Amino acid sequence: MRRAQALRDALEQEIITGRFRPGDRLDEQSLAARFEVSRTPIREALMQLASTGLVELQARRGAFVTLLSFKDVVERFEVMAALEGMCGALAARRITQAMQREIEKVHEDCVREASQENADAYYYANERFHHLIYEACQNRFLAEQAAQLHARLKPYRRLQLRARSRVANSLAEHQSIVDAIRDGDGERTERLLREHILIQGERLADFIASFERAA
Repeated sequence: MRRAQALRDALEQEIITGRFRPGDRLDEQSLAARFEVSRTPIREALMQLASTGLVELQARRGAFVTLLSFKDVVERFEVMAALEGMCGALAARRITQAMQREIEKVHEDCVREASQENADAYYYANERFHHLIYEACQNRFLAEQAAQLHARLKPYRRLQLRARSRVANSLAEHQSIVDAIRDGDGERTERLLREHILIQGERLADFIASFERAA
C-alpha cells in the first residue's frame, strides 16, 4: 500500500504539471515497466487517483487523465476555504481538552517534518492536522463534507507546498490557527483558516507557473 501511495504521488505531480494531459491514457503495463514494479501497485495507484477525480477508469478501456481546469480548481479552493472556516469556528467553541492536546501534538509533528525539508512528509502531517479540526467541530455532516472535498483537492494541496517558502509559511499559519482555537476565538479561527486555504490556491498557481517557465 505504501508503494502504491508513492506511485500515486509521482503520477499526481506529472498530471498536474502537464507531463500527462487531459485525455491521455495511463497504460498499466508501460507504467509498471517505467517504475519497475508489478501492475498491482500501479492499479492501486490509479484507483486512488480516480477517487480524487484526476483519473477516470473506463471499463475495458483503462485509465484516462481527467484533469480539472484551473478555474475549476480555484472554485473548489473557494468552497474549501468556506468549509474549513466553518469547521474552525465551531472547533474553537466546542473543542475538548483532549482534542486540543491532539491538535497541538500533530502541529508538533508538522514542525518536525518541516525541519526535514520534505514537502511530501509535511503534507501528510498537515493533512492529519486539518482532519483533526474537522473532527473537533463536532458537526458530523460538516466534517464529512470538508473531508470529501479535502480528498478531491489533495493533489493540489500537496503540490502547492513545493512553492518556495510555502512549507515555512504554512507552519506559521498553523501556529496562529492553534493559538486561536486555544483562545476559543471562533471568529479569528474562521478568518485564519479561510485565508490559509485561499493562499494554497494562490501558491499552486505560483508552483505551476514556475514549472512552466523551467520547462
